[in-house]
Amino acid sequence: MAAEKHNNKDSQTTNTSAGRTPAGSKDISFDSKAFVGALLRKLTQLSYIKPGEVPNIDLYMDQVTTFMDEHLSDIKRYEDDKTLTKTMINNYTKNKLLPPPVKKKYSSDHLYIMAFIYYFKQMLSIGDIQKLLTPMTEDFFGDNDVISLEKIYKEVYQLEKDQVSNVSKDIFFQHRKASASFENIEDEHEREYLQKFAFISMLIFDIYMKKNIIDEMDTDKNK
Repeated sequence: MAAEKHNNKDSQTTNTSAGRTPAGSKDISFDSKAFVGALLRKLTQLSYIKPGEVPNIDLYMDQVTTFMDEHLSDIKRYEDDKTLTKTMINNYTKNKLLPPPVKKKYSSDHLYIMAFIYYFKQMLSIGDIQKLLTPMTEDFFGDNDVISLEKIYKEVYQLEKDQVSNVSKDIFFQHRKASASFENIEDEHEREYLQKFAFISMLIFDIYMKKNIIDEMDTDKNK
């Protein structure tokens, strides 16, 4: 993935700003239910690659990039962001994150691995993703008598889908706490800015703690 930055501090994870608000929540008071409602609607409307949407036929690279763009467009931070490019795919193969294509074609198993890479690279470095996915590609890619990549993806997808409800409740709770902060600030705009800042800080701290848990689960550390 030479064309991309080989760490998780790229443009997709460091461009957060306290003044940025979700679509549908602009001009809505931060401490209103409508604001958090817009956030939660965005969360539930995010597009993912559903297990049944992955084609069972092998695809050429152009078809792969088109498929990924069509199914992950809602997750892009900015309109001109690329979900997946030919260079990215070639670099995933070069860095051994992705098994090479067969006669320039990619199977459904390739697509499942690419989907995992796309989700994971929002938070993990390429090195961490490689460590995480190497056993997957070595043990479960292609014909496997134990469990297929399709079944693994379905199981993980369902777990993540079930998690949306828990995340929504947590975001609602954190928004309520942030909305009750800085009540002694008289200026409305200053108070709202500080409340937004507190809310974003709480979310980032939550991510930070979970990222540390992931780091502790690094396979090299546990050997």
